[in-house]
Amino acid sequence: MKSRFRHTFCRLLTLLILAASVSGMNPFKASAASSASQVDAVLAVDVSNSMNTSDPAKIGNEAMKMFIDMLSEQDNKVGIVAYTDVIQREKALLTVKSQEDKNELKEFIDGLNRGAYTDTSVGIKEAVNLLQDGAEPSHAPMIVMLADGNNDLNESTGRTETNSQKDMEQAIAEAKQNGIPIYTIGLNADGKLNKESLANIAEETGGKSFITSNADDLPGILSEIFASSLDLNVVPLQPITGNGDYQDVTVNVPNENVLEANISIMSSQPIDARLVDPDGNTRKLPADDILLSKSKSYSLIKMLKPQAGDWKLQIKGVDQDKIDINLVFNYDLGLSLSAIPDQDYAKGDNININAYLTSGGQQLQDTSLYEGMNAVLNITDLDTGKTDTMELDHQSGSFSGTFKIPEDHNYELKVRAEEESFFRETVPVTIRAGAAGPGSSSSAGAVAAAGKTSMVLPAVLIGLVVLILLAAAFFIWKYFKKASRGFVGQMVVEVRDENTGEKSYPQYRKLSGFRGKFNLHQLMQLAPEFAETEKVVFTPASGDRLTVRSTSDLTLEKSGRAVDASRGVELKNGDRLSIPLGSAGKTIFLEYLSVNS
Repeated sequence: MKSRFRHTFCRLLTLLILAASVSGMNPFKASAASSASQVDAVLAVDVSNSMNTSDPAKIGNEAMKMFIDMLSEQDNKVGIVAYTDVIQREKALLTVKSQEDKNELKEFIDGLNRGAYTDTSVGIKEAVNLLQDGAEPSHAPMIVMLADGNNDLNESTGRTETNSQKDMEQAIAEAKQNGIPIYTIGLNADGKLNKESLANIAEETGGKSFITSNADDLPGILSEIFASSLDLNVVPLQPITGNGDYQDVTVNVPNENVLEANISIMSSQPIDARLVDPDGNTRKLPADDILLSKSKSYSLIKMLKPQAGDWKLQIKGVDQDKIDINLVFNYDLGLSLSAIPDQDYAKGDNININAYLTSGGQQLQDTSLYEGMNAVLNITDLDTGKTDTMELDHQSGSFSGTFKIPEDHNYELKVRAEEESFFRETVPVTIRAGAAGPGSSSSAGAVAAAGKTSMVLPAVLIGLVVLILLAAAFFIWKYFKKASRGFVGQMVVEVRDENTGEKSYPQYRKLSGFRGKFNLHQLMQLAPEFAETEKVVFTPASGDRLTVRSTSDLTLEKSGRAVDASRGVELKNGDRLSIPLGSAGKTIFLEYLSVNS
């Protein structure tokens, strides 16, 4: 006990000190960088049986696979949640570093099956959980949810719309708190979609809502969501109708700052593609710097650091087949706002605004890129909530203008620059004028705060000591409380027959009757067909958690990935295990709930 407590105490102390020194504000909340070039995305897809009617060709699956193909192989993360009124399957966030990683994700999507009932809150709640468990603080988190109808709850489980709505509100609140935008895609094939509910989810979390009655639109929607997450625009290219011969489409790479050019080609029939570079050379597909992915409804060409200029895309399609082509660039570009002078402001004062593009963290030297861009200053009056815009001029490698303070109010200033294929925004700056209080900007506030550091430091240290002592007392109390009561909560048990595909109704097994340890065979009520589960053993762990160990050859999967349970795997509230039983032809699904519902 002493060793475990000492370890926990030291870890808590280290985390508190690091959090206080790094954030200087709230040590318990981390947020993604405002201009993150990498994403942590969870794809949450409704796999209820109604999708057999609204998307019989599973184009939604193809669209998700295209989204994955568009990601760069630079440590982006993707997780997948397939839900009905329960989680059918899920895959924890996987770091995408190679084409093999992308193939693993796409194979998982191909293996998704459909089932009865629908509860949207289940999918969103689990997607938020995946991001909270595995997202990187420096990445931009996001959830993409695909649904085709309203909730259809299984009455036999006791689940009600009230329960579902409560869980939905909680999941949305957690997404907002953690800066996770949710992009909702409603497939309204039967006209019964609850559009308002999906729009509210997106609006509340800072995402976007898309509604379509045609599954064929899904690849285009996923392309737009991908682009939006990285401050990019989708550039539609000239659509063509197949005639059995090669047809030319011009693809213009505008400058040398393009990291990747993604050409997505959507068609209902197979196509053949060739690519000619600006020097007139026909390029081999695929190649080291040109990747090619194909599916039954799309082809994706990804050009890495492509040469600037006009490329020629040659496409041969089946006669009369409609072929849509979109282009999404990924740029090594940022937008920065020059520091605003530190002084007191008042109504009528002028503030010079100067913003400039950056590449690799340095101001961009190529001034020609500014020529094709439009830039505006977005001005939000924080006292009234009103937002105005002011156009900026581009000259000598920057965007500039003069903002005249209209009232003695608080203002948030942000520059947005945009051209056909991308947009960028600066980090917002707050200006305080006149009666609103002295100080010019957020940088001024930072300077003032720095001047008070020496006064605040002792109080911070005392607060940390008190917090640590309270935390230590809490951990001691939790440890003895748990040791005295054995197990808490319950286990939700479901069994799927792999021969028929049928799945049993969830059974809730309370754990309070066990002491010290129990095995899975006991949880399965000692049924002979589950005898091989006797060597899967559960013991209590700190913080109302469980530890599961297995000395048998059974495979245990946690969140869709096989785990080594010989040394023990910890389960917290909401964690799920799946255990295939080859000899019995069945798969056991377990969900641990640390609090009885």
